[in-house]
Amino acid sequence: MIAPVIDELAKEYAGKINCFKLNTDDSPNTATQYGIRSIPTVLFFKGGEKKESVIGAVPKSTLSATIEKYVDL
Repeated sequence: MIAPVIDELAKEYAGKINCFKLNTDDSPNTATQYGIRSIPTVLFFKGGEKKESVIGAVPKSTLSATIEKYVDL
């Protein structure tokens, strides 16, 4: 549902962020490790540390604003 938005953001922030998708059916242990209980869930990491998560289908502007908090300009 939000995959196209994530793909757009990956292109817009190319070279500044990395985007990865995880199939929770294929990787249930990883989903459990990060406390993913609802799909879609977008996790934000900086320096290998989880900083924030956004749960649900949110507007692109919400995800962009979250990215801007952590991206080094």
